[in-house]
Amino acid sequence: MENFTQLGVRPQYIKAIKELNIVKPTNIQSQVIPVLLQNSTDLIAQAQTGTGKTAAYGLPLLHKIDPKKKDVQGLILCPTRELGQQIAKQLFKFTKYSDKIFTEAVFGGAQIEPQISALKRPTQIIVATPGRLIDLIKRKAVNLNKVKTVILDEADEMLSMGFKKELNEILSSLPAIENKWLFSATMPDGIRNIVKRHLSKKAHRIEINKKSQVNRNIDHQFLICEENEKLHVLIQMLNSDPQARGVVFCKTKTAAQTLAKQLTAKNIATDAIQGDLKQVERDKVMRAFKNKSLRILVATDLAARGIDVEGLSFVVHYQLPDKDEYYTHRSGRTARAGNRGISLSIITPTEIKQIRYFEKALGISFKQIRRTK
Repeated sequence: MENFTQLGVRPQYIKAIKELNIVKPTNIQSQVIPVLLQNSTDLIAQAQTGTGKTAAYGLPLLHKIDPKKKDVQGLILCPTRELGQQIAKQLFKFTKYSDKIFTEAVFGGAQIEPQISALKRPTQIIVATPGRLIDLIKRKAVNLNKVKTVILDEADEMLSMGFKKELNEILSSLPAIENKWLFSATMPDGIRNIVKRHLSKKAHRIEINKKSQVNRNIDHQFLICEENEKLHVLIQMLNSDPQARGVVFCKTKTAAQTLAKQLTAKNIATDAIQGDLKQVERDKVMRAFKNKSLRILVATDLAARGIDVEGLSFVVHYQLPDKDEYYTHRSGRTARAGNRGISLSIITPTEIKQIRYFEKALGISFKQIRRTK
């Protein structure tokens, strides 16, 4: 399909997304939208972050909402506060020229009272992190009895963050449900169990070949040096293009904190996000990164979930991840919205075998770059 009209999207939504520079459907949008615009259906889609998932499920969801009814009709579950806020913002922009459809984002790590009062207003779509939604259900602050469509976005992330019990509880308590749409970058056993338990056997499956999951606009590179030279190599790289902004990944909280301090000492505007940060501190760091007062964000794998910052030129793997899906998630922070980006791994000679493994497992090829002396 070449355009959104052919996919069946209403003109008022097309007008709104055109202003967001969403003109030509991405692969996932072309495949998902026509299926979801048809009758009620369950869907399992394997889609990487940065591929246009929000529009792929968001536009069909908006088509299914009746703006005249004030009940909650759509529910989107996602792993992090940042992703939740981003989805709610996108849906708001999509409805610029249509009847107003009200979306509310609710998430943990913030006071619950303002969210309870916000939900007293007419709300047709709720975007929620699973833990906070359960809290709101227990307090009878939200009524999901009229929800017809539920979407699990980044389902594998929600599982890896320990939300299995909450997801099962929520999915079991939707009496009017007609559509269950699950989006996940990877399909571990935990996701297969959820699919088996809660989705129809006839669910429509859109399985993007694992080897086409990695964004093709990313240039994968590696540079070999000794462990004690890594910092020097990274600083050299950052100084070679002082305008370029990106995320540097470490495996542990301690390594992330240490590296952020080392870069700051070299006058590179840097801060770290890792699992021990309170939500208020995390928000402060993310605000500074988004408004460009920070140039570099050092992150651990779990803490980086849900980060979506436009215009990042690169990601650096200062320490290689343990799993190939982590490599995919990390790399997906750059080259978003059709831009190109670099994913650079700084490795020691013994880690070359891991690079070869990623090439094979993910169907990508790495280019070795040489150090400038």
